[in-house]
Amino acid sequence: MRAMRMTRKAKGHRLRYRRIAEVLAHHGLGYLIGVAGLGRFVPLRRTLLGSRPSAPPTTAPEHLRMALEELGPTFIKLGQILSTRSDLIPPEFEAQLARLQDAAPAVPWEAMEERLVAELGCPTHEVFQSINQHPLAAASIGQVHEGVLLDGTQVVVKIRRPGVVEEIEEDLEILESLAVSASRHSELAERYDVVGLAQEFAQTLRAELDYVREGRSAERFATNFAHHSEVHIPKIFWSLTTERILVLERLRGTKIDDIAGLEAAGVDRRMLAERAAHVLLKMIFEDGFFHADPHPGNFFVECDGRLGLIDFGMVGTVDDETRQQLVELLLAITSQNADRLVDALLDLGVAGQRIERQALERDVEHLVSRYYGRPIGEIAIGPVIREALDIIRQHDLHLPPSLALLVKTLIMNEGIGTRLDPDFRLSAVLAPYAERLVLQQYSPFLWARRIGRSSLDAMRLGTDLPHHARRIMGDLERGSIEIGMRPRGIEPIIARFERLANRLVLGMLAAAFVNGLAVLMASYRLPGVDPWIPSLIGTGFLMAGVLGAYLVWTILRTGRG
Repeated sequence: MRAMRMTRKAKGHRLRYRRIAEVLAHHGLGYLIGVAGLGRFVPLRRTLLGSRPSAPPTTAPEHLRMALEELGPTFIKLGQILSTRSDLIPPEFEAQLARLQDAAPAVPWEAMEERLVAELGCPTHEVFQSINQHPLAAASIGQVHEGVLLDGTQVVVKIRRPGVVEEIEEDLEILESLAVSASRHSELAERYDVVGLAQEFAQTLRAELDYVREGRSAERFATNFAHHSEVHIPKIFWSLTTERILVLERLRGTKIDDIAGLEAAGVDRRMLAERAAHVLLKMIFEDGFFHADPHPGNFFVECDGRLGLIDFGMVGTVDDETRQQLVELLLAITSQNADRLVDALLDLGVAGQRIERQALERDVEHLVSRYYGRPIGEIAIGPVIREALDIIRQHDLHLPPSLALLVKTLIMNEGIGTRLDPDFRLSAVLAPYAERLVLQQYSPFLWARRIGRSSLDAMRLGTDLPHHARRIMGDLERGSIEIGMRPRGIEPIIARFERLANRLVLGMLAAAFVNGLAVLMASYRLPGVDPWIPSLIGTGFLMAGVLGAYLVWTILRTGRG
């Protein structure tokens, strides 16, 4: 049923499928065309050989990045999301996809003003003193214009591009269809659950299309930092905000990666690096809600020294259970216990299939031994995480999406800090948070709360158990429940036994025919035998020959396999 639905979608989006296939073929990405089942949309020669430009020489990761840029907003966003999945893609692809810039040609002001008026329900002059027709930034989803409200407040207006939702929805349907096709054609794609990844990506992108959700995220950050005067979250003007437009306070300052500007303003770069790290770590370990796109363009140092944050379209969450698992991970690292570290990794959900635990422990122990005896504050987080991700990829493991986003955010934050101060170590700022988190996780009050919750769960289970047991027993008596067991790895052995049994039966039949023919031939020499015996003997010889030939053919075919 699902395949039929995907076939109907393919017919409805034929031109877009052909465009995707042609772009992939142009960049020599024939493997992706084959796996995704797009071969019918391009000529065979281009599918197999591709048509990469001969100059300048370009690597496969660069071709993938350029192909995604050509395919537009949805695929650019897909590449940006994939760049956060260091557990799934090699470093060279990650580096190229991280370079994807969400930029697009500006839409003429007349079209954007029409959208703005439709959302406001009144002419712009009734809301704004002025609004700059030239955008501050033009991205694939929307444009950003600066304006001034009637009371003189300087604001930023984000306006969603006309038609972008329809374009993205078409591409999301196509991506889901391609993911289903890839799962059928590629064992690797099925192992990494590309269908689930496509669905998670669709959910993330649809959330980014909703400016009301982005406004709520900004407001949540503002609440979390209400008592931190050194952090500035822009105010949202809810009376002017809809799903398609977002009006928020205008922040001005020096970008955090503008080293010359920071020097001219007399900013202490070492202190700034530590402050930015503290802000992020508070989001993760105290609030459980963090800014998941902390690239330098989203951080400003204002003239009064405050750190301003913008762009809240991509956020991540860390629940209590994940925080507890991170504590176990930190304890395993500090105790240099590879076995415990593997347990902590598996508890975080990195394994979706059977693993070779001994090999994984050996690789983890080798990683941990390289940092033995070194204070945690002297260890660079980025290289350790990248080595750990190499191990995860080697063993065909993958991180849960929220954890992958968290890992990428930590790496980006350390990169900003190192650019501000070459001696910066995120681990030195992280250590106090880790110690505090460990103490919190093992505090008597927390254990008492856990025991209380467990007691309630046990009481609920005790009262519900008889009812569920009666229902299960009734289903068993009626035969409504079937229990099947299929051990992994036994299918080839069963298939081999079946082939051997089939050959044994064929051999017995051929031997029976031969034995019967011998009896018939002996009888044929006696006087008074019916004349049909010769034809019967001939038929018997033919059947015995066919069975013998078939038996030999099956043996030779298995030998070639």
